[in-house]
Amino acid sequence: MSRPALEVADIFRDHGASWRKANAGHVSLDQLKVMSAIERCRTAMLGGHVARCEDCTRTVIAYNSCLMGKICNGELAAT
Repeated sequence: MSRPALEVADIFRDHGASWRKANAGHVSLDQLKVMSAIERCRTAMLGGHVARCEDCTRTVIAYNSCLMGKICNGELAAT
């Protein structure tokens, strides 16, 4: 399944800083943390891996999701 052309993370990356500034004092720390995690999701900031086709040598970089580490070590179950 392919990803959509536009995701919430794209909107947050493009407009999040100005929105946070305009709404300063009206957004909780937890909400700011969630926005920040979404902005970093599937970016080089969280690392990734390289997938290479052995037949055509096409290379694709797949960046890690913001939830990958938490799923692997069980942190999501604690929340």
